[in-house]
Amino acid sequence: MYRNDTGRGRRPVARGVRTGVVLAGAALLLSACSSGGDPGENASGPPPKQQPKSKDPYWVNPEGNAARQVAAYEKDGERDDAELIRRIARRPVAEWLVPENAEDQARGFTEAAEKADRDALLVLYNIPHRDCGQYSGGGAADGDAYRAFVDEVARGIGDRRATVILEPDAVLHMVDNCTPEQFHEERYDLLDGAIEKLTSLKNTKVYLDAGNAGWRNPDSLWEPLKRSGVERADGFSVNVSNFQTTEASTEYGKKLSAKIGGKPFVIDTGRNGNGPYDKGKDPWCNPPGRALGEEPTTETGDPLVDAYLWIKRPGESDGTCRGGPKAGEWWPEYALGLAKNAG
Repeated sequence: MYRNDTGRGRRPVARGVRTGVVLAGAALLLSACSSGGDPGENASGPPPKQQPKSKDPYWVNPEGNAARQVAAYEKDGERDDAELIRRIARRPVAEWLVPENAEDQARGFTEAAEKADRDALLVLYNIPHRDCGQYSGGGAADGDAYRAFVDEVARGIGDRRATVILEPDAVLHMVDNCTPEQFHEERYDLLDGAIEKLTSLKNTKVYLDAGNAGWRNPDSLWEPLKRSGVERADGFSVNVSNFQTTEASTEYGKKLSAKIGGKPFVIDTGRNGNGPYDKGKDPWCNPPGRALGEEPTTETGDPLVDAYLWIKRPGESDGTCRGGPKAGEWWPEYALGLAKNAG
């Protein structure tokens, strides 16, 4: 189990989409649905607009859960709630790939992004023994299955532009011994191999996950990050699915960067507007009173911070705690709270 003093946030299964939803979305994208096209029969009004490319090069999915929720609220005449959820729907969020038909998903999302002249933002979260068997437990059956998964993703991306966030928690869970030691050597090899494979693609950037600022001992992370291949990656990610402030995340990232050759990093700001929750059991799991953070952008004003990103998709559950649905499922009430609390 997690220790309450780590400030961690657990990961949703397939982060944000049940398998059927993902596959349906990929099918839509493959059938020429793009950000400038018809958002679907169930939607109303225009699809979300892409943000200025110079500020935010990432693709806004017109068929995302938030966009569908906006359409549902508008259909029911709940326009105030629709406007709140639109704060999420109009911003790019990461697409979390599931192992079923990973190649088709990666191809569908990157093709749709390419049609909109944007980059796809993808997350790989399928490492064996994922999440220590907790809310988001699972992952590939073994090392060979994981390598096959990464190969599928790489084929799906091809030469199209993509940014990949690689395996939230995978390194940190070795450091905190949440993942049993007998699996560590294989995990180092799998992460290093994934970085090698994905960075060999012409237009793909890879950021290896490096935990969050709630971790009390960042100095213990830099060597495991190196063993996982971070020096060959484009950088690392921090605060994925967590609530640590952008200021604290920047400080944490810079401490790590100084130990690994000055590598840049990206920060998940999707839910950190009010910072971390520090009351009750499991403060990382669907905490109340949280808010959307800085909007996604590559204009961070800091040369070491490549981007603020919404990696954990705002409005999707951390797990069956505090009345939430299963990890990764859309939870409109929580999404409304995030948007309302952002002011």
